[in-house]
Amino acid sequence: MARTDPDVVVVGGGHNALVAATYLARTGRRVTLLEAREELGGAVAGARLFPGVDARVSRYSYLVALLPDPVVDDLGLDLELRSRRVASWTPTPSGDLLVERAEGPATRASFRALTGSDDAYEAWRSFYARVGDLAAVVAPTLTRPLPRAAELRAEVPTDVWHDLVERPVSEVLERTFADDTVRGVVLTDALIGTFARASDASLVQNRCFLYHLVGNGTGEWRVPVGGMGRVADELVRVARAAGADLRTGAVVTGLVPLPGGGAEVVLADGSRVSAPHVLLGCAPAEAARLLGTDDVGALEGSQLKVNLLLRRLPRLRSGADPATAFAGTLHLGQGYARLDEAYGQAAAGVLPDPLPAEVYCHTLTDPSILGASLREAGFQTLTLFGVHAPARLFRDDPDGMRDRARDAALRSLQAVLAEPLEDCLALDADGRPCVEVVTPVDLEHELRMPGGHIFHGDLAWPWLADDAVARTPAEAWGVATAHPGVLLCGSGAVRGGAVSGLGGHNAAMAVLAAAGS
Repeated sequence: MARTDPDVVVVGGGHNALVAATYLARTGRRVTLLEAREELGGAVAGARLFPGVDARVSRYSYLVALLPDPVVDDLGLDLELRSRRVASWTPTPSGDLLVERAEGPATRASFRALTGSDDAYEAWRSFYARVGDLAAVVAPTLTRPLPRAAELRAEVPTDVWHDLVERPVSEVLERTFADDTVRGVVLTDALIGTFARASDASLVQNRCFLYHLVGNGTGEWRVPVGGMGRVADELVRVARAAGADLRTGAVVTGLVPLPGGGAEVVLADGSRVSAPHVLLGCAPAEAARLLGTDDVGALEGSQLKVNLLLRRLPRLRSGADPATAFAGTLHLGQGYARLDEAYGQAAAGVLPDPLPAEVYCHTLTDPSILGASLREAGFQTLTLFGVHAPARLFRDDPDGMRDRARDAALRSLQAVLAEPLEDCLALDADGRPCVEVVTPVDLEHELRMPGGHIFHGDLAWPWLADDAVARTPAEAWGVATAHPGVLLCGSGAVRGGAVSGLGGHNAAMAVLAAAGS
């Protein structure tokens, strides 16, 4: 029987790949998606991590910020994304800094108690209003062909563009805020998933900062009801409903570009499939390996994720209500000076200890990820995300360093608690504490993310340079490779990164534009 090849092959089964597959299958194209693992959803998938415990947690991701509402509506995703009532809570020896989601008198009072005046809070409000000016202009462009930098620059106040796009973010933070704690809270959005100083001349930290604050024009990070696994489940559902052929256990070992565009995809079982459009949900470095070309350079993730299940939330040294402190982002050891010190330690090959980290409790906003008996008993999940934990620290002794990193991260948390964390930890069916640690090396091995880099590489500005040439739809949408018909559709695409679906959406739009659809 003659082989019938699809119109589109999507390599990878993460959230971006599923978005691309759905958009294209709905146009009547024959779409085959190939996922190496036995489950779909990639870093967004949910799992029952602890044996015998009815809690479905995302091992790798935790909140949704950049997924555009229009993409949710286009795909018909049955998702509820809830706002947290607290934006952040930061304990310090001088007092606790509370930032409400809808800032009110309690936020102002907290800034005043910490800094001694209203000046810091007024500076905070002014700064984020300026960030909002940039986000409001950039956000609508994320699901369109890439704009030119000059187009956006013309719509943004000159000083905002200068401070956030042209100069290291350290300069505006040090000029705007006098308090070390306030500076550090702002800076954290520039560091998640990125190994850099606030003053890095490459501005990689500025790009990270923008991506964390631009989602849907507000930058709000929302809690998916049902957990991140619900996001994955919905993406799988709509892809199948659209007619996409979703295959698991399909390990791709090579790509052979075809003269007319597209590629032949080689699988580990010896089978081959060709298509005029091949979309790659993997990192650009992994794509280069599959194509047999030079790597794009060494990549290095720099984060630690610790998943915990507690019988109850622990009491805090400050006496703050745990239901408030853990409801938003709890910043630990993330003062401005400490973040810089920790970077220097990690760059020198020493794990920062205690590790700067942030924590939040999904179940305070959405308890549905727990079974009924756990909910009734008051169990809670915690997600801890540590920064300045680069992959290089874990290469020589992955298991030993995983344990050391876990202890360094939990020491950060223990420092603000009024009781031993161990007294609050749940136990699994084998009597072990419900604590799971994921390092950059784990991500590399489990999800084929080179270097464990959660963005598949350094984030790019979400626009074209003024002198850049965009000759093809793939270039115009920021998804091109060196081979016609072979497109990036994952986090390594321009405007990829985080749980956004943008890589998948934009690759699908480029395919449709090339066909005149």
